[in-house]
Amino acid sequence: MERRLVAGAGLAYHELMVRSLRSGGVNAHLVLDPLRLGASVPQAWALLARLRPDAIFTTGGYLGIPLVMAARARGVPSMVWEGNVVPGRATAAVGRLADRVAVSFPPTLAAFPGRSFVSGTPIRSFAGIERAAARAVLRLADDDRLLLAFGGSQAVARITSAIDGALESILGEWQVLHVAGEAGMAAAEASRARLPQPMRARYRPVPFIGEGMAETLVAADLVLGRAGSSTCAEVATVGVAVILVPYPYASAHQHENAAWLADQGAAVVVPDAELDARRLVREVGWLRDDEARQRLADAARALGRPQAAAEIAAELIRMGSRAA
Repeated sequence: MERRLVAGAGLAYHELMVRSLRSGGVNAHLVLDPLRLGASVPQAWALLARLRPDAIFTTGGYLGIPLVMAARARGVPSMVWEGNVVPGRATAAVGRLADRVAVSFPPTLAAFPGRSFVSGTPIRSFAGIERAAARAVLRLADDDRLLLAFGGSQAVARITSAIDGALESILGEWQVLHVAGEAGMAAAEASRARLPQPMRARYRPVPFIGEGMAETLVAADLVLGRAGSSTCAEVATVGVAVILVPYPYASAHQHENAAWLADQGAAVVVPDAELDARRLVREVGWLRDDEARQRLADAARALGRPQAAAEIAAELIRMGSRAA
């Protein structure tokens, strides 16, 4: 995927031997992965000698280790970005080698004392998007409340199941736009078919939303989704009330992201194991109150950092200028 995206943007793409740690269980990769990591350090060393960069930027993780090691050995300044409240082990290791660490959440500063700053999460631009125009595209009346539900890049069975059981209870007061993912569309369409005919138009399942996601977020009155760094950053920038259902795996990073927003009064958090139709009806029920949603939205907006990408770029330019 990275090769396709980078090449599509007209940029040069260079690939190291190291690979993402995706395999589970006992297999040949237990032996091969350390060998790939070791071989990637001299490979990165040679790549930096050829490209002669002024600065290095990485989003951390296991894949960033050989590059930052080579950059440190060559005296090339490097920056790592950490998007979660609690850094992963590999990112924490990369962060100890990097010159600067950009973080999304203030509590993460303590993990990288003296070298970190709060940048926020680089996200899509919401500049110039007007709520009235965005809602008109979705054919929403002034008094319609829109619940936008999504679960990241893949279908989320827990969210889809809760929506299925809650639809008849909430569609009287909400329109629901459900980003179900390709794998979740069959179940979502079946849910829609079971609804009484007058309700069906109020439930809109779609496999994904592409370029229109920014406008859809601006049009929404309430968001239901996971608690990844990008979701947290985007609902804060837009200033929209949100129910976060943290992904319970991946070292529970999303739990800490969601908890921090909730502590600031900027989100309602429902643990994954507790999300069912009854709980969803209850949470959506009290959030039909415009003032209750506005309090959440205002608290979220106060945390937004829409210039995160620009701040990171400016710091990289300063680092590169000092090294030149």
